[in-house]
Amino acid sequence: MEHLFTSESIISFFILVVLEIVLGIDNVIFVSIIMNRLEKNKDQKKARRMWMITGIISRSLLLMGLRWLLSQKGKAVFTIFNK
Repeated sequence: MEHLFTSESIISFFILVVLEIVLGIDNVIFVSIIMNRLEKNKDQKKARRMWMITGIISRSLLLMGLRWLLSQKGKAVFTIFNK
């Protein structure tokens, strides 16, 4: 647990937080521009809901995949021609 509070770990954590914030803002701006092209109210509301649902599902799946990958601890995840 000591390795979590080293200066390198804390700096890496803050860099990841900043990247997540910047990419999140970029994503919101991009989706807002696309949604403005849709018809008002009806289509925009449906698109916004679909965007949020797919975002939550895809991030959850990626986190579960990362958890599984980290649990392998050195085992071969896949092989190609028995290598």
